[in-house]
Parts: sequence; structure tokens; C-alpha cells
Amino acid sequence: MRRKFAIPSLLLALILVVFALTGCGGSGEEGTGDNGGKITIRLGHPMAPGNNVTVGYEKFKELVEANSEGRVEVQIYGNNTLGSDRVTMESTQKGTLEMASSSTPNMASFSKEFLVFDFPYITDPINQEKLYAALDEGALGKYLDEASAKIGLKPIMYSEYGYRNFASATKSITNAASLKGLKVRTTDSPVEIAVAESLGMVPTPVAWGETYTALQQGTVDGEGNTFGLLWDAKHGEVLKYAIDSRHNYSMHMLMMNKKYYDALPEDIQKIIMEAGKEALAYQRGISNDLETAAEQKFVDQGIEVYKLTDAEREEFKNITKPVWDKFKDQVSQELVDLVVATQQ
Repeated sequence: MRRKFAIPSLLLALILVVFALTGCGGSGEEGTGDNGGKITIRLGHPMAPGNNVTVGYEKFKELVEANSEGRVEVQIYGNNTLGSDRVTMESTQKGTLEMASSSTPNMASFSKEFLVFDFPYITDPINQEKLYAALDEGALGKYLDEASAKIGLKPIMYSEYGYRNFASATKSITNAASLKGLKVRTTDSPVEIAVAESLGMVPTPVAWGETYTALQQGTVDGEGNTFGLLWDAKHGEVLKYAIDSRHNYSMHMLMMNKKYYDALPEDIQKIIMEAGKEALAYQRGISNDLETAAEQKFVDQGIEVYKLTDAEREEFKNITKPVWDKFKDQVSQELVDLVVATQQ
């Protein structure tokens, strides 16, 4: 009975937030969000306070407001305040919200092309700088710009999210075989679901904001995510085991409604893009340290973190590689080749 009453209450709270935001300088009829001479840009994202993605957007806000000399105000609504990344990205696509950030798995709900980053082991941490260069200045970034434009969005930052690792609240995980039978939380990404199935797990799509409760109640036994996000979201309170599978790389993509962006004055467009570039360099620069620190916090709290040997990681790669072929008709070969080229 408690759950039946919780849903309307949540909807009511969200409606009140939307009305409050509308009254605080939302988008005007011209699509520039101009409110008495000041442009107000609302940015919704799901990440927890202190997370590497969160601090990157706080830096972005700081730079935009300073470089515009007060002409632009960036209002940040994090930690699922305005809903999940899928919900806020839908609002941005429709133009009822100026900016949103979504993980690449959830971006696949808007364009199948983003499934490419869910392909298991398509990237490796040792080639991270090559991937950054291709995203920021190369053909890969241009390709994703065009793919985003087709769905009404303008990429601003390809924020470092990190490599996902499997974690469990119920049983020790030390190799691929130990994952069999685990009810694992996934996003709606069909690739992520297929990866779980290939490893013998039972994939269970759950919204990020509901995952903690799902772990507590036993709806799922485990999940796959970065140590940083798991720690910042306090999932370390319910998780007991983890493995450094690093099975896929995720970004959090900061997007702006393209029509809104195109309607902004050219100098403001330039300020936004340059702030995004500078904030991105800052965010990526601290991400690895934050991830390493979060993993150590797991260990310090008594969570068992198993380190795969090279042979054990190779087994993961061999088991999951057929997933690539399963989705070859949904992601262009050109895009796959662009990503693979960054690993050579």
C-alpha cells in the first residue's frame, strides 16, 4: 500500500518543481531563455554530489557565468532532481529543458548509434588519450555531432564517466563463471542486456534512481558501474563484492537542445563551447584519481574487490565478443571502425 501512494506524491513533487522552474526564467518564445537581459540555462543530470561528472558540470557553470560576465546563468539540477537522465534528455529533446546529461547506454534510447560504446571491450583504458582526441578534434566527434543533430541535440561535453565494473550484494564474484545466475541491474540498452545474458546473468532493467532500493529489497543482486558512481551514490552500503571487469566504457554526454543552441547569439555559443572544452579537460584530469580513491574506499569498507588476471580478463572478452555481431545491423560499420581506430 505504501508504494501505491508514493508514486502520485513523486509526480506531484515533480510537477511543483517544473512550475517553479518555469517561473524562474525558463525558455522564452524565441528559444534563448532570455529573462530580463540574462540568459538562464537549466541543466539536469542524475549524478550524485561529488561525482566526477558532477564536478565537471559545476566547473562548466563557473566558466560560462564568468566568461559571459553575468549575461548567462547556468542552473544545475543534479542527483535526479528533475528525473533520470532519460527523462531529462527527453525534455531537452522536446525543448522544455535547455540542457541534460545522459550516460551513453541511455543515449541509445534516442539514437542506436550510441550503442557502440556499450560494445564490450571496444575501448581500453590504455588508449584513453587517443579516444579523447578522436572525440574532441577528430572524425569520431564529428560523426557523433551529426548523429546528435538528427535527434535535435547539440553535444557540449563528452564527460568522462569511466569503465564499468560488476558488483554484487549477494555472492562473491571472482571470474566470469561466478556471475552466472546473478540478477543484475541494467539500463534499457539492448547491448548491455545482451552482455549480461552472454555471461549467464539475468538482466533486469531498473532506473538509476531506483537501483539502491532494488538492491536492498533483492529485486536485483548486483549491478555494473564505475566505482566512483557506486560510492558517491552510497551503493557501498549494500554491496559486498566487486570485480574490476572494466567491461565497457561509458561517457556522460552533456547535450543542449539544438534549436535553442542555434538561436543563441554567436558570442554566447562560443562561450558555451569553450567553457565545455575547458571544463572537460578539468573533469577528465581528476576522474582517474577519483575512481582510484573510490575503489580504495570500497576496500577500506570491507567490500571484496577481486582483481582479474590478464587471462581472466581475456576470458571475459572472448565470452562477450559475439555481442558485437548481434548488433552489427543497428550501428553503422563506419562508427564502429572510428572507435576501433582509437585503440590502435
